[in-house]
This record gives sequence, structure tokens and C-alpha cells, in this order.
Amino acid sequence: MNQSLTAAKINQELNRLSNPKLAKAQLGFYQTQKGGYGEGDKFLGIRVPASRAVAKANINLPLTEIAKLTASKYHEVRFVGLAILVLQFQKTKDPKQQKQLFDFYLKLVKQNSVNNWDLVDATAPYLGVYLIDQPGASKLLVQLAKAKNLWVQRVAVLFTFAFIRAGDNQPTLLLAKQLLNHPHDLIHKATGWMLREAGKRNLADLRGFLAAYANIMPRTMLRYAIEKLSATERKKWLAKKS
Repeated sequence: MNQSLTAAKINQELNRLSNPKLAKAQLGFYQTQKGGYGEGDKFLGIRVPASRAVAKANINLPLTEIAKLTASKYHEVRFVGLAILVLQFQKTKDPKQQKQLFDFYLKLVKQNSVNNWDLVDATAPYLGVYLIDQPGASKLLVQLAKAKNLWVQRVAVLFTFAFIRAGDNQPTLLLAKQLLNHPHDLIHKATGWMLREAGKRNLADLRGFLAAYANIMPRTMLRYAIEKLSATERKKWLAKKS
């Protein structure tokens, strides 16, 4: 363990970087009001590039200290802890360590430490690499997508980005079908985004999904999914919602 790297020191650095004016603006942007998806979250007012720089400078932080960061009431502190976790996962080639880091991340997800769309989107597509070629990966994705927690569900969807990049669109198509009736806009956006990415790599997969489900997809999901298609084709698929 590197005794010089601690959560306390990182907290001090982040407090030094804090900007109360920006923090106030972030409260609205991340919908922290009562009933908002980020209800009750607190911010220091630090922009993402600065947070990432702190994470990079502390890449060897022990997991015990990362756990302290991800338990913070402040959004940016959790972000830095999660960013360090991603950096460690990307750096290691040791399968045992990859499993340890993935399992640790999944624990954080289930305990609601990864609790806003930016925290999910900055982590799940990269940690999802672990699931590629893992037995039971599809079962885990389906299980996570059935969770009652919005962020756990979004993690499931964003995990499939790793599969898309590896040339496998099936996990995305599987979850997109499962989530067709989901009530929340943030899941519609995430699923539509992944369908769009799947279509970039295999347009037939996207068109096949649209042919089957365009008429019942949430409009936001559909719009995100067809965003990169031609204007003529977008019009065609949107007409199925009429």
C-alpha cells in the first residue's frame, strides 16, 4: 500500500479546487431538487477535466481509500474515486485484479454510490469489458436491468457498450427489448444511445430492431437510436410512431 496516497489528501485537494458559484449551477443541472433524479446530491463545483487530473495523479490509491471517496456526500469526490477505479482497471492485465476491481465496482453500483448519469457513463462502458467472454454475462445484465434502482439499470445498459466495441451487439439488443416499457427518460436516452452505437457497427442489427419495435419504442429512445441515419430514413421510422 502506498501510504502517501489517501482519501483525506484527495479530499483536501478537491476542496482547494472547489468553486461555490459553479457548485450552485450544478445543483440545477443534475436535478438535485426534491423529486429530481439527483435529489439531495451535493457539489463542490469542480469541472470534469480537473477531477480527472486529480484521479490520474492518484491512480495507485488503495481500494480501501477509493471506498472512502465513493462514500462521500460530494458528487465530485465520488467521481474521482470512480475515475481512479477505471484507470486501475484499464492499466492492469492481471485477470484476478480485473475481477477484483469489477466486483468492487459492482458492489458500489448496488450500494448506490454510482448514482447519477455522468458517474454511470464514465465508468460502466469501461468496466463492462470484464464481462466480455465471461460465462453468465447475459444473465447478469438482464438481472441488473430488472433492478428497481434507476442507476443500476443504466449501468446494465452502458455495460453493453463494451460488447458493441468488441463487435457483439446482442447484449444491447437484448436489454433494449427488455426496457421498451421503462418509464424513465434517462433509460430511454441510454438505450437509444446504445442502439445508435450498435447501428454504427452493424446497421442491419439496428434496422432489424427498429422494424420489430419502432412503433412501440419510447419516442426519446427512438430518436436517439436513429440520430445518425439519413433524414429520409429517420422520417420513415418516426412515422411508425404516428
